[in-house]
Amino acid sequence: MKDKQRKVRHVLASYEETFGESELMKMHEDSLLDRAIAGYRVKSIWSGPVLEVEAYPYWTVPQGKRVKRDKNSSKAQTKLNEKNRQKHVARLINVNFRNHHDLYMTHTYDDHNVPEDHAQAKKDMQNYVRRLKNWLKKQEKYADFELKYIYTTEHTRNGEKVRAHHHMVTNFPDREAAELLWNKGRAGSERLDSRGESFRPLGNYLVKERGPKTMKSYTPSRNLKKPKVTVSDTKLTRRRATKIATEEINAQEIFEKMYKNYQFKQMNVSFSDYVSGAYIQVEMMQIDTMETLVEKKRRLDI
Repeated sequence: MKDKQRKVRHVLASYEETFGESELMKMHEDSLLDRAIAGYRVKSIWSGPVLEVEAYPYWTVPQGKRVKRDKNSSKAQTKLNEKNRQKHVARLINVNFRNHHDLYMTHTYDDHNVPEDHAQAKKDMQNYVRRLKNWLKKQEKYADFELKYIYTTEHTRNGEKVRAHHHMVTNFPDREAAELLWNKGRAGSERLDSRGESFRPLGNYLVKERGPKTMKSYTPSRNLKKPKVTVSDTKLTRRRATKIATEEINAQEIFEKMYKNYQFKQMNVSFSDYVSGAYIQVEMMQIDTMETLVEKKRRLDI
């Protein structure tokens, strides 16, 4: 039994790297039936009201056999790292910040305060966070308030230098004070609004900048809660995954039955020219949250 288990390997670090969007062709249908596929691993990520499901194959691979990496591997890995950063930031926002309540801010500089370099721009934001915390301590009702934030510092775009500015998501309770406490130029703010979806587009936007000085590309407060993640090898059979990928069965019914109290929002199925099987991505929204949004919209319409 142990020998059999050793032969079952999945490429967790690179499964998404090898899968790209493609039309469902006959070669893909054939690859779904590859007997080398041992099963489908289902990764469920709960981020506040958002549930993401990632299902991908793992294969029976002879002991000692490894997947060869070509000259494009480093580029693919860079792209994968970027996607993972975007997902991680979006999930942090979904878990820690409240829709229609917390703030999305943009901090810009006037001509007298433009920072000399990226390091100085980062210091400006660190000082700004200190001022936010000091303001909270001076307000009796906010003395024990737990400040949360994620911010990014942008100084290049597509490799070209741009005027430094910052983007921030925060639960700071006073919108006017948050704007006034930025003393380097102008600070604009608005309430977070996911429009009933996840904060994935916002997460993608926050970490869009890439460069040697912005490898992590975002700064979170240390008190942010992390998404809940579970992994199962028995939640989705190979046969059912094949039928979902080929649209032989209704994916919405399958996933809504699998995850009670969550509504199916969208699904993407990708295939690879290098390995067999399909990569299935599903996004769902908690039903209670959906109902709350509908009720809120109804009240506004009255």
